[in-house]
Amino acid sequence: MKPFTLHRRALLALAATLLAGHAGLAAAQGAYPDRPIRLLVGYSAGGGVDAMARLIAPRLSALLGQQVVVENRAGAAGVIAGDAVAKAAPDGYTLLLGDSSTLIAKYMQAKLTFDPVKSFVPVAGLFKSPLLIVAGNDFPATNPRELVAALKARPGFYSFATSGVGTVQHLGFEMMKGQSGTFALHIPYRGAAQIVPDVISGQVPLGVVSATAGLAQAKAGKLRALAMMSNDKLPGAESVAALSTAVPGIDVAPRLFLLAPAGTPDAIVDKLGEAARSAMGAPDLPQAAALQGAVPDFMPSAALATAMAQESARWGKLISEQKISTQ
Repeated sequence: MKPFTLHRRALLALAATLLAGHAGLAAAQGAYPDRPIRLLVGYSAGGGVDAMARLIAPRLSALLGQQVVVENRAGAAGVIAGDAVAKAAPDGYTLLLGDSSTLIAKYMQAKLTFDPVKSFVPVAGLFKSPLLIVAGNDFPATNPRELVAALKARPGFYSFATSGVGTVQHLGFEMMKGQSGTFALHIPYRGAAQIVPDVISGQVPLGVVSATAGLAQAKAGKLRALAMMSNDKLPGAESVAALSTAVPGIDVAPRLFLLAPAGTPDAIVDKLGEAARSAMGAPDLPQAAALQGAVPDFMPSAALATAMAQESARWGKLISEQKISTQ
């Protein structure tokens, strides 16, 4: 047999092997998902992020044909869950419901084991959780403009409570202070549960809380809802003016988004993204989200990647300029 014939047979065999491998990979991706998917949440069951995970998970399950199981990995402002997903196999079976705290962690935690932008593939933006600035009934302001005027009139006299240093609540108020030329003392709490009662009792004059946490008490007349920190239209909060009416450009609200480990195949990311798009487009979703204090904010993968990079840079700049630290 001629050498050329042997060489030609070897090339054909190699080509057949490559084609078979490619076909096998395509078939494997085409079959995705063929088992349950874990959706990790970096907070305890019953919290706001967990509630949104449990709202979206069954909708994704129905669209994907496999159960999407919510798994709580609470601790370190979502970092424990983020680390687990960053290290998971990039096969689409371990996902993260990330939030803005995931992006902030890069600047607040020196020993972070993953990069909030580079360690993940953005799948889809899902929700925003509007924040509310509340005050006691004796505070000398009833709207954003009066709030800024009161802070300017007595620099350093008033304090504001948030659920911790480096939270979106804290950083959003710091951004407002910087852009309005005002000053107030930050009082970090170990969580949000005690802020509203302390504002009502007068222990602290101002608080930054989730809209749902503050609106019910405001409607009951126990405190004042002074300003929404974002421009989002949340049902039930139509009478509360946006902070941007007094401080132009301010638009702050925690984002919630779906992430997969870096290296997840495009075909899987696309399939998850399309399922998220369909789930977020359901007619009953806005009302269901509003009950949890959230508004739908769907973003496809590419748009989410841009938004995450921009938000990360914005928080990094603020933290650096104002020398914000957990120390």
